[in-house]
Amino acid sequence: MAQAPSRPAALVTGSTSGIGRGIATALAAEGYNITLHGLGDPAEIAALQKELSDRHGVEVRYDAADLTQVEATEAMMDAAIAAFGRLDVLVNNAGIQHVSPVEDFPVARWDAILAINLSSNFHTIRKAVPTMKAQGSGRIINLASAHALVASPFKSAYVAAKHGVAGLTKAVALELATSNITVNAICPGYVWTPLVERQIPDTMKARGMTEEQVKQEVLLKAQPTKQFITIEQVAAYAVFLCSPAAANITGAILSMDGGWTAQ
Repeated sequence: MAQAPSRPAALVTGSTSGIGRGIATALAAEGYNITLHGLGDPAEIAALQKELSDRHGVEVRYDAADLTQVEATEAMMDAAIAAFGRLDVLVNNAGIQHVSPVEDFPVARWDAILAINLSSNFHTIRKAVPTMKAQGSGRIINLASAHALVASPFKSAYVAAKHGVAGLTKAVALELATSNITVNAICPGYVWTPLVERQIPDTMKARGMTEEQVKQEVLLKAQPTKQFITIEQVAAYAVFLCSPAAANITGAILSMDGGWTAQ
């Protein structure tokens, strides 16, 4: 009796909340076994694992690797591949932010942002590629930002890292162009996440604005549509990039920013 083919497997960094959680949920709905990664309350993460597994009939595991540490990142990748025997989709989503004038920018924050937002992508990709090559296929998606294309003041580390993600995406895509492995970067503008929502009360107080004024005049100032990108929209884009229809999309820096970078 022929053995049933194994389910495809995906690893999404920073997937215990926000955009990463949305992408992991969407991939689980498509039948992927999932490795979650990120920070959070252990009970809430366990509940998320159970929810995705029960709802979609897939296996869901969790890794708490510190992406500032190369050995921990390597161990996460090795464990994910060993657990499911394959890796079909890698989504590099984890990221942190710090806002400061460059002359006052804490060196430790610069180092952490570069490590998590850029270098961890390099380390996960280099560990994923041998398995994807052996399988004869793979999808790598890097969550960049509109700041991979344009800059904002006081975000030197974040902008530098995201520009680096764009360059890494293009270079690796060219290396893997004949290997049936695509590498792309999604570049959202402001996405409506719990993290953004929690910033609004403090901004209202600091600027003497209403909630709507903060949304339109601060957060969405650069986005011509004056609409937040939704987590579901980003997740759907990621799912599309994993589909056969996207087989010839590679090395692309894909804006999803309400027209921000068209200006």
